[in-house]
Amino acid sequence: MPAPETTPPQSSLPAAAAHSTAHFLAEAAARARDIKTVTGEPTGAPAVPVPPAVSVPAPPPASVPVAPAVSVPAPPKVSVPAPRPADAPTAGVPTVPAPVRDLERVLRGPSGLGTAGLSLASRPQIPTDPQPTAPAAEGMPIPGLYYHPVAEPDPVRVEEVSRRIKSWALDEVSLFPEEWEDQFDGFSVGRYMAVCHPDAPTIDHLMIATRLMVAENAVDDCYCEDHGGSPDGLGERLLLAHTALDPVYTTEEYQAPWAKSLHADAPRRAYRSAMAYFNQAASPSQTDRYRHDMARLHLGYLAEAAWSQMDHVPEVWEYLAMRQFNNFRPCPTITDTVGGYELQADLHAQPAMQKVIALAGNATTIVNDLYSYTKELDAPGRHLNLPVVIAEREGLSERDAYLKSVEVHNDLMRDFESNAAALAADCPVPTVHRFLRGVAAWVDGNHHWHQTNTYRYSLPDFW
Repeated sequence: MPAPETTPPQSSLPAAAAHSTAHFLAEAAARARDIKTVTGEPTGAPAVPVPPAVSVPAPPPASVPVAPAVSVPAPPKVSVPAPRPADAPTAGVPTVPAPVRDLERVLRGPSGLGTAGLSLASRPQIPTDPQPTAPAAEGMPIPGLYYHPVAEPDPVRVEEVSRRIKSWALDEVSLFPEEWEDQFDGFSVGRYMAVCHPDAPTIDHLMIATRLMVAENAVDDCYCEDHGGSPDGLGERLLLAHTALDPVYTTEEYQAPWAKSLHADAPRRAYRSAMAYFNQAASPSQTDRYRHDMARLHLGYLAEAAWSQMDHVPEVWEYLAMRQFNNFRPCPTITDTVGGYELQADLHAQPAMQKVIALAGNATTIVNDLYSYTKELDAPGRHLNLPVVIAEREGLSERDAYLKSVEVHNDLMRDFESNAAALAADCPVPTVHRFLRGVAAWVDGNHHWHQTNTYRYSLPDFW
């Protein structure tokens, strides 16, 4: 018997990048990844034609009306001005090699209105009273919070996404009763997704993220929070809802009752429909990635529910561990699908990329803890958030615990940015750079929505 071959070592980040780069041009036409479209710069390789229009059909028929198929035109090429020629070198001063200049350009990201959040270069801390170049936004930002102001999203996009998502919620999935309509409108989900995904090529791409966001919030509200939610029996409800994202394959006798169960309540109807639309636009790898992140989210829900049942306040580090699962991670992780391209699976799975995504989810979720603090204090029962846990476990006043939570957020934000910049430098692949810019845009847009949604949020009087 021949000696068994040794298992080849797992690829490191540079090796995986080299592998993906080698296949990048060959797959570009089929995968709609025109490097020149992404970077705006000549690559030295033959130009890849812009792919034809992508059809995004509606999901399979259900017991509720389904919107007709929508044709998504191919996104226009993004025009990014070429960098100005470098000045002639001065005697005795070494010139900067072209690869370094190119990397700096990539990290700078695009320029122009609404693109401040897309840069991965080191950004100075925003002062307590920032002066954004965009018009002044509604709502007061948290004093001392590290964030980057962004422009308001295109109002035409916001209006159209808002119209379509409400039609989907009412007509396709019967999401909420009439008395909840004001709360649905006050959530401003169309504006939320438009500001978080500035590179979405069409309204249809934005709708992919918007349906999933609404479905995730329906599960949270109706299963966990104040619209009938309870920790009792939560595991069963989440498991059955998760099967709307990750289908059950069983015998013919039992397949039909499972399929029927997906229409049993609003959260499952929303999950089923939103996932069906997502499947039409995403690759199998992107779909599986999203399912994985939703399983993480549901695991976090269960940990928080267990603490509620035990009337237990976790240690601060335990709470932050839970928040790495019960957080916004599923939203920025689909930024490539919403942008109309794909980050290759081997690059997405790299530990360095996973760390960047996790840090982005952690920072954005602490933003939610901070802006929703007074809203949760006014709600019945005790709601765990970072200021509450720090106050309880470290013996601080409410004010000092809140201000320390701001510091925790700021540390997470700087870690996110430094790790993203290091990854961009180590992995010079266009899709990696575009994906990192998309995640950074989601982080900045998420803060903007929280700051400006005065229907939902107000700040404590700590300053």
